[in-house]
Order: sequence, then C-alpha cells, then structure tokens
Amino acid sequence: MGTGTFVNERPLAPQSKNSAHNFDLPLLVTMTALLVFGAIMLFSASWDFSLSIYDSPTYMFNHQLMWIGLGLVTAGALAFIDYHHWHKLIVPAMAGTIILLIVVLLMSENATRFGAKRSIFSGSMQPSELAKLVSIIYLSVWLYAKRQLLHDIQLGLIPLGVILGIVGGLIYQQPDLSAAATVLMMGGLLFFIAGGDLKQIGVLLVVAVIAAWIVASISITGSQRVIDFIAGLKDPLQASYHVRRSFEAIVNGGWFGVGIGRAQSKLTGLPVPPTDSIFAVIAEELGLFGSVVLMAIYAVLVWRGLVIARRAPDMLGTLLASGLVFWIGVEALINMAVMVGLLPFAGNALPFISAGGSNMVVSLAAIGILFNISRHQGEGTMTDEDRRSYSAVVDLRGWNRRRHISRPGSTRTVKS
Repeated sequence: MGTGTFVNERPLAPQSKNSAHNFDLPLLVTMTALLVFGAIMLFSASWDFSLSIYDSPTYMFNHQLMWIGLGLVTAGALAFIDYHHWHKLIVPAMAGTIILLIVVLLMSENATRFGAKRSIFSGSMQPSELAKLVSIIYLSVWLYAKRQLLHDIQLGLIPLGVILGIVGGLIYQQPDLSAAATVLMMGGLLFFIAGGDLKQIGVLLVVAVIAAWIVASISITGSQRVIDFIAGLKDPLQASYHVRRSFEAIVNGGWFGVGIGRAQSKLTGLPVPPTDSIFAVIAEELGLFGSVVLMAIYAVLVWRGLVIARRAPDMLGTLLASGLVFWIGVEALINMAVMVGLLPFAGNALPFISAGGSNMVVSLAAIGILFNISRHQGEGTMTDEDRRSYSAVVDLRGWNRRRHISRPGSTRTVKS
C-alpha cells in the first residue's frame, strides 16, 4: 500500500472481569429501535416494488431479514474481537477490498445496472460498501501508527492522498460518485481528528473542492445532478423527477402521515421506494413527526458513538469510534437531505433501513466494532499528547453529564 508497516504502539490491555458486561446499553437500545423500525418500513415500502420485480410481495423483506441476521452475527463476532488486533488484519483486508473493486471494473457489460457496475456475485455484494468500512479502519490504524509524523507533508498528507486516491478512484470508475466522496470525506475527517497539521488540512480542503468541481464538470452524471440541484433550489417544480416525487410524498404526509402501508407515492412512480427513496415513504406514512423521531434516533446513535470515542483507552479507539459513527451519521444525513432537495442527488442508502445486504452487513459490522471499543473503557488512559490532539478538534463538554476533556497545556484528565 505504500504506507509502511503498522506498529502496535500500545500493549493489548487485559480485559477487566466485567468487560463482557460493558456493552453500551443506550447504543444497544438505539440499534434495536432502528432495526425494528427499518424492518417495518422496509416491508411497507417494498411489497409493491417487490411484487412487480420479483413476483413476490415479501421477496425483498425476507432477504432483508436474512441480511439483518448475517449482520447481527458479524456484529456479535466483532464485538468480541479486540480492536487492537486490527493492525494485523487491516492490510490484507484492504488488499482484498481493492482486488474486489478491480474485479467489479473487469466484469462484463452484462453486469451493468442503472448505468453502473457496482455488484458481484449476481448483485448480492457491493465492494464499494465494504470499501467504506475497511478504509475507515485502515486509516484509523495508519494515522494512529504515524500520528507523530503527521506534521511532515511527505509522511502525512501525501501518503494519505495516495491511500484515498487509490480507493476513491476505483470506486469512482464504477461510477459511484457518492461512495467515492464518502471515502474521501471520512479520510479528511480522520486526519483532522488525529491532529493533522491545519495547513495541510487547508490544502486538503482546497484540493477536494477543485477535484469535486472537475468531477462535476467532466462527469455526465455528476454535472446533470448539479444542474438539477441548482434548478431545484431556484424552483422546486424544476427539480429532478426523483426529488419532485419525494416532495409530493412529503407534502401528502403532512404532520402525522397517512398511516403505515397507505402511502400512494410508492405505487405511482416514486423511484426505488425500498432503497434510495425510503425516507420519502417514511415521511408520507409517518409525517413530519415520524421523520423527526427517526432523525432523533440517528442523533442518539451518533452521540453514543462519540461518547464511546471519548472514553476509549487510546487514540486508536477514539479514531475508530469517531470515524465509524460519523460515517453512519453522514450516510443518513446525505440520504435524507437529498430527498428534500438540500443536496445534489446521491445514491447513499439510509443505514439500517434501506433494502440492501452490503450496506446492512457493513453498517452492523461497524456497530460491532463500536461495542468492542465500549467494552474496553476504563482499561487504560490515553496519553496526554493523544488526548490533547483529540480535544483540540472535538470538544464534547456538555455531553454525557458534562464530562470534559483536558485542554492543551492542562494536566487535567477526564472527570468521572
């Protein structure tokens, strides 16, 4: 990968006797609520679509339950695998992911769906979804190992750019613009949290803006989405067909919705209601109230992830937890913002709700890693230098009973 050998700079801390019981209960409750809510809404949004495509009204729902089961098994396994072992596993995992991304590009045109080649194994796996998870883990481990060298552009920003360029470039070629943008965004965020030099971060932002402009200019798909987005901002009636149908569903839903299973938009032309457009179905059937409740659940999920990040015994746990929970939160935010015309159209799934096996399994895998990090809280303490790096960019005072993190120049540690 051109990144050197990862060094495990912190001895594996022995698990406390009660570590098996240290699962974050609010996170567990939040995830249970999301999965149950998602299954109900997926059944409501998919039965007509599933009947027309697969000749069975429960085909997509049954498959979603299967993917949830596989995801829960994966999450359960990862919850008991010490996250410090990732430094040994992540290089082979990243290499395997890159190979899968290349395989997707080498597939025949018969594998193209909706103008893109994103799946293998008869459409049951999307390597771009796996790439998001693996990239976050890889960058977290790499940044932790190289955190003393991030101020050096040749050892910090340039290698980071190479890593992100390889993965993001392969995903872009599918093409999957939203997934490529997500990988790049998470890379920049993790570099920021790890304490990367502010000047380098500024350079990274400028390069990202220029790259986004170039992509939007030369990509037919990207330029059309930007044109539709700008037109929709000026006049909602001039937005893309997809967004106009989503607006129709939201307006029909009003404050409290028409009731679960009674949405009309999913029957009259709303594109792919079980996947990209499922938030529009939720807004129609549960109204503004139900939509806000869903947003609140995602907010609680992000909050618990940040609490776990702050309580992690070392900077590796902090980077992993922050990256994983921000990724899930950003995916949800983008999906919902697109449906209300606040962002150019993107194909991001709504985590734990949209139909799709790859996204469901990797999202639950991320939750499993979060649970493992939460089990290690109290086993050690971040060094003052690591804690200053984190507190310099993320101030969580006021969260979780107003605990707070030491500031640069202070010897104060986390208050209990």
